[in-house]
Amino acid sequence: MSNTNINWKSLIPPWIDETTVLLFGGGGHGKTLIDLTRELDAYQIGGIVDDNLEPGSHVMDLPVFGGSDILEDLYNVGFRQAANSVGGIGNVQARVLVFEKLKKVGFSFPILVHPTAWIEPSAILEPAVQILPLTYVGTDSRIGFGSLLNSHVVVSHDCYIGEYVNLSPGATLAGGVKIDDRAQIGMGVTINLNLTIGAEARIGNGATIKADVPPGGRVYAGQIWPERSTSS
Repeated sequence: MSNTNINWKSLIPPWIDETTVLLFGGGGHGKTLIDLTRELDAYQIGGIVDDNLEPGSHVMDLPVFGGSDILEDLYNVGFRQAANSVGGIGNVQARVLVFEKLKKVGFSFPILVHPTAWIEPSAILEPAVQILPLTYVGTDSRIGFGSLLNSHVVVSHDCYIGEYVNLSPGATLAGGVKIDDRAQIGMGVTINLNLTIGAEARIGNGATIKADVPPGGRVYAGQIWPERSTSS
């Protein structure tokens, strides 16, 4: 809840322009995006909205304006771009709901790519994509709206990543892999050539995927999918 004793307008920086980004969420992923954005020339974060942090507090020297109840007010004072730092790896719907709140107000969403990531020129990144350090996106691949590629991820040629997908650190996709909307891929997962991971599937850390995973499917940490029968 927002503290009514705090005048959030007093926290607004005087330099808001089209490059200024409002950060939704001041937790761990929010701190990561702050550091990432500070490495870029294109954008600067002007402050934070978080329903669970005290208005007037600071995260890495950036002010917390208040909760989501003041999003429209912040838009009206000049913020036009927002970055969603709710990762949603355990609950993708939490990340989706934040985007819905921001869209309703009218915010647009910058593409944030760390300078150490390598994106092939033919790859397509949709708005709100976030790509962290030392990640590779290959030729003729497409990354959908609101998807997050964490550090050391490899997306090989001709891959399709849908909306709100989360690729955790070290995930490796061979060529031609398709990952449908809202799927969550754990750390160190390996996905073989030309496979499809269905919508809202969840793949645990360290799993090896050798066949398609159906929508809503679950593959547990360390599992080889599909499991071999004991008689084979």
